[in-house]
Amino acid sequence: MHATGILPAHGIETLIREKEIWGAVEIEPSQIQPASLDLRLGAVAYRLRASFLPGPDHGVMERVEELMLHKIDLREGAVLETGCVYLVPLVEALALSERTSASANPKSSTGRLDVFTRLIADFATEFDRVTAGYKGHLYLEISPRTFPILVRPGSRLAQIRFRRGTHTCTDAEMKRLHEELRLVDGEADIDGGIALTVDLAPAREGDIVGYRARRHSGVIDIDKADAYDVFDFWDPLTARPGRNHLILDPAEFYILASREALHIPATHAAEMVPYDPLVGEFRVHYAGFFDPGFGAREAGGAGSRIVLEVRSHEVPFILEHGQIVGRFVLERLTDRPAKLYGTGLGSHYQRQGLKLSKHFRTK
Repeated sequence: MHATGILPAHGIETLIREKEIWGAVEIEPSQIQPASLDLRLGAVAYRLRASFLPGPDHGVMERVEELMLHKIDLREGAVLETGCVYLVPLVEALALSERTSASANPKSSTGRLDVFTRLIADFATEFDRVTAGYKGHLYLEISPRTFPILVRPGSRLAQIRFRRGTHTCTDAEMKRLHEELRLVDGEADIDGGIALTVDLAPAREGDIVGYRARRHSGVIDIDKADAYDVFDFWDPLTARPGRNHLILDPAEFYILASREALHIPATHAAEMVPYDPLVGEFRVHYAGFFDPGFGAREAGGAGSRIVLEVRSHEVPFILEHGQIVGRFVLERLTDRPAKLYGTGLGSHYQRQGLKLSKHFRTK
């Protein structure tokens, strides 16, 4: 056990018992992941004129009163339209001790639908960050970019993790872990994190190398798995001889995959490094948190590739096969969780290759 690091599932359960995490509705065991907690939408949403941060002098609802266009009742289900900004009070609230902080990001399925979410706390000056000792409610900003989505109270679009201090691994520590455990297949390019490169050259001609989202498609119910035909929402991108590249159109959203397969050990979690403009004018991976056991053999994995949610900025951009598109870092847990990603949790993305969100039928 360690004094600093990310809290595993049993640490989150302790926070719930001690009322550092609480909610208007009892927290369900299925919300607790190996090193994170799923967050649930409340019963109302507010459509806003613009995104905002409350700043150190204001609560979130004070600013909502200024920016609200209208209030939406979610109890019978409601559609959140593309191109709009919504704010939803969450069921969960916090009363953290002075030694515990938190951070959040979209769940994997949320990012793969091109739904942009950000957690906001009262008096916050940053998105997705909750300061140590925070006591108050939580709110989720939601902005669907490509597909309109149907949500209701209890829908889970984001996840939160809790820390005691921080212990992000140095490059030297990650090199040591890679030598011992093979964090990625093959050699690891470690420099401010472990490099991930894009796979645009599968073994056979005609193989699918990615998907481009179709515009003006139907509504996706966020709570339904295996419910939709892939081709109603996506155009597959296939390999062509001598064309191991892809031109990203800034108006489009793409799902691609990394060449590397990850093996996250039980003692650590991983996170994508924030967007680096030096690698190119595009954004990769909205949902950048990987639980302990992701891709690990002991958790039923044999390496899991990273699915890349890609959108170009402003101008067309050429991605070449093998090009570095991002890096991830490891962060130590305070203790090993009893269950790992994929083990008895019904995890959808263990041993994944190129894979769309759980909402689409695979056959």
